[in-house]
Amino acid sequence: MAKFLGINRLAKLFQIIRESGGLKQTYLKLYRNDDLKIGTLVGIDKYGNKYFENPYYFYGRNRWIEFAPHVNMDYDGSQIPADWYGWMHYKTDLPPIRDGSRPKYKWLADHSENLSGTKEAYMPYSTTPPKVEAWDPKAKK
Repeated sequence: MAKFLGINRLAKLFQIIRESGGLKQTYLKLYRNDDLKIGTLVGIDKYGNKYFENPYYFYGRNRWIEFAPHVNMDYDGSQIPADWYGWMHYKTDLPPIRDGSRPKYKWLADHSENLSGTKEAYMPYSTTPPKVEAWDPKAKK
């Protein structure tokens, strides 16, 4: 009867609010992630991103990330390091903090996010003049 009336969904909502830290934190989580989920914290990477898992949700949606608060709304998928990327996309069931067999070579470069579309994006310098010049309507002939 409770399931028919939707009381179980209401109980789940109150559980989410309690685990999120109150109404304000729940609203902020909904605003940033567009979704309200509860799950077990699997780990935190060195950038402050938190990784969660809950087998209650169906496959493909049962692992998610909450990006670090310092990125605010400027987050994207390239901010996930490669070792956590493999866990998020089901390439391995062991998260990097529990997998001791991952190689740690000193020549491996540190993770950096994709800066395309930002002010820090790479722009190559060219020494050749452009083949086509932009039209300037105010230029005199």
